[in-house]
Amino acid sequence: MTAIATDVDTSPAPRLPRRRSKLRMRNTIIGWSFILPNFLGFGLLTLIPVVTLFYLGFTNWNIFGTANWTGLANFQRLLGDTTFHTAVLNTFYFAILHIPLTFVVSLGLALLLNTKLRGVAFFRTAAFFPYITSIVAIAVVWNLLFSPQYGPINQLLHSIGIANPPTWLQSTTWAMPATVIVSTWRDMGYYMILFLAGLQTVPRELHEAARVDGAGVWQRFWNVTIPCLRPTTFFVTVMLTINSFKIFDLILVMTNGGPGNSTLVLSQFIYQTAFVQNQFGYASAASIVLFFICIIVTIIQFLINKRRSA
Repeated sequence: MTAIATDVDTSPAPRLPRRRSKLRMRNTIIGWSFILPNFLGFGLLTLIPVVTLFYLGFTNWNIFGTANWTGLANFQRLLGDTTFHTAVLNTFYFAILHIPLTFVVSLGLALLLNTKLRGVAFFRTAAFFPYITSIVAIAVVWNLLFSPQYGPINQLLHSIGIANPPTWLQSTTWAMPATVIVSTWRDMGYYMILFLAGLQTVPRELHEAARVDGAGVWQRFWNVTIPCLRPTTFFVTVMLTINSFKIFDLILVMTNGGPGNSTLVLSQFIYQTAFVQNQFGYASAASIVLFFICIIVTIIQFLINKRRSA
């Protein structure tokens, strides 16, 4: 008997590693095509200016001349600049008042508007609306409200028996608290939204179990709500701190740093030094100081949060 020959496919098997590498390359290109526009914007508008800032802080550059290296001369000048000292103290003064006040008001609003009330969506929108309103419009309206002679705030204080109410924005003592009030009113809606998002993640079963165990409203808030809100609280605190140290636009429009230098903050000092006095190197050195203040305060907050979470 003769063997029957059969056709056998002797062609090489497909090269799977090459196909996988092509697929991986294609996915990589697609991924970069999505993130590249944002990365280019970040690099051109944020990263490069920040790197340039650190170089200019050690020069005496102005916009019309060349940048001559001066080493630590700008920082030595800052140590003896009384206006810079005033700006630093005012910045901390604003932050110390603004951070806890905005935190408490925002959390209180979030707790109030987290209940099932009729028209709660309208009140949430109304509380958030000041945050998206023009700074100029806010400043003009509140300047009228704080008017010593004709403002409704002082008229109300007169009506309840206060004979000599504050002159607010015309007073070196009350100008900063007035700007803190306006800034809190403007920012509370944004942080309220963040707290509302955090409150939605609190399990209702925990509140029900605490209620069954006889816990009161304050006990449930302190032992259930606050621990569950820890991540949101940490994020709000960090963002609120950074924004408080960077305050600029509201004070610029409302008081322009006055009266005197009672509301002059670091951001406005940098603006005036750079764009009014044309000392960009000196202003860059002050910006570096503000940058490290924000970094140090943020690191401290991270360490405190890590210790509490341990």
